[in-house]
Amino acid sequence: MKKLWHKIIVWACMLLQAQTSIAQLSTYQFEQLDSLHKVEKRNTVVFIHTDWCKYCQAMQNTTFKNDSIIKLLNESFYFIDLNAEKHRNISFQGQTFKYTPTGANTGIHGLAEQLATIDNKVAYPTLCILNADKLIVFQYNQFINAKALHTILTRLK
Repeated sequence: MKKLWHKIIVWACMLLQAQTSIAQLSTYQFEQLDSLHKVEKRNTVVFIHTDWCKYCQAMQNTTFKNDSIIKLLNESFYFIDLNAEKHRNISFQGQTFKYTPTGANTGIHGLAEQLATIDNKVAYPTLCILNADKLIVFQYNQFINAKALHTILTRLK
C-alpha cells in the first residue's frame, strides 16, 4: 500500500509540474516589425536597458517575469529588448542605427538614444511604446513594477 501511495504522489507531482510551466516572453527585433505589422498591427513595447543598471536587472527579474505581464505582452504587443550598449547595427524606419563610443569603455546605441531621450537626457531603464505607425506614444525612464505596467499596457492596447 505504501508503494501505491508513493507512486500516486510522484505522479501527482509530475502532473502538477507539467501544468505550472513558466510562461515565456516573446521578443522580436526591430527588423521584424514591418513583417509583423503586415500580419497584425500592434503597439510595440521597447525595453531599453544596460547590463550594469540595477533597476534594469530588477525589472528583468520581476516585472518581465510576471505571468500577467507576459500574457498581456505576448497577446497584444510586440516586445523588443534593447541593450543600449550593444554594438550591432539596427535597421529601423529606413535608417541604420549604430553604437557610438563616448569614452574608453562607454557608449550608447543610436536607436537607444533616440527612443530613451526624455528632456534631453537618457536614463535607464526606459520603457518606450510605439504605436502601429512606429511613433512614440509613451516613454518612462524609471523602474516600473508589474502592477503599474499592467495598468499602462491595458490603457494602450
